[in-house]
Amino acid sequence: MGAARTAVMCVAVVAALAAAGCSGRKSSLLLERSARGPLGEEGAIAQAVDWRLEPADQTLTQDGVEVHVQYMEPNDLEEFFANPAVFGRDAGHNPYFAEHMVFYVKISNRSEEHISIAPQEFVLVDDRGNQYSMIGIDYVEAYAEYRAPFSTVTRGLLREARPGYFGFSVPVGRIIPEKTYGRFSIMKLSSLQSGLLYPGVVHDGLVAFWSPSHKADLLRLFLTNIKTNFDPEDVPRARLKFVFDFTVSKASGR
Repeated sequence: MGAARTAVMCVAVVAALAAAGCSGRKSSLLLERSARGPLGEEGAIAQAVDWRLEPADQTLTQDGVEVHVQYMEPNDLEEFFANPAVFGRDAGHNPYFAEHMVFYVKISNRSEEHISIAPQEFVLVDDRGNQYSMIGIDYVEAYAEYRAPFSTVTRGLLREARPGYFGFSVPVGRIIPEKTYGRFSIMKLSSLQSGLLYPGVVHDGLVAFWSPSHKADLLRLFLTNIKTNFDPEDVPRARLKFVFDFTVSKASGR
């Protein structure tokens, strides 16, 4: 009986510490600046904004490489992730937040050469002087943990409990929020992957950025450094750049 009471007290103490010092605490990833640009713009970035971009669908072709881009509104994302044939039992859950801007990108290699793509080099630029780098899964996961309710943190903590001297112990100094593995798996599956695309290959996926400054009126999406025309030593002799211009027809904070 004494051991059980001690265990309960241990859990209560650690949970209280979590509530006092860890709930809502930002990851080091989230402490980075959201964009390269004027520091005074930082407060207007990564907010929940109801974006309307025109034209939302665009297609460009260079040297036999066709690139199609579509801005994904929240309803588009819900529909995209609702496909059980692709996402299985995790279908229906949009892993991104209103603080993210997501684009669907499809690259069709209709040339006679293989090409190389690197989505991590794609950037978004607004007319306020800000440049946004693509954010990876780790950033979205960190934001999801930051946004998670305290009950999720305590559940994760309790799952890490191990048998100890008093019959029950907790990992002091190692509070681990419960991971949403469904979120991780569908982001991993749906993101645009880097690598080689051979002739005839069509590759698609999602590319995400922090939501731009809500004061922006124009956005430009740069899909850069798409390598092609490789020499016998596999060194590219050409690098393609696709630029997509979007006009903000409506952008309002939620």
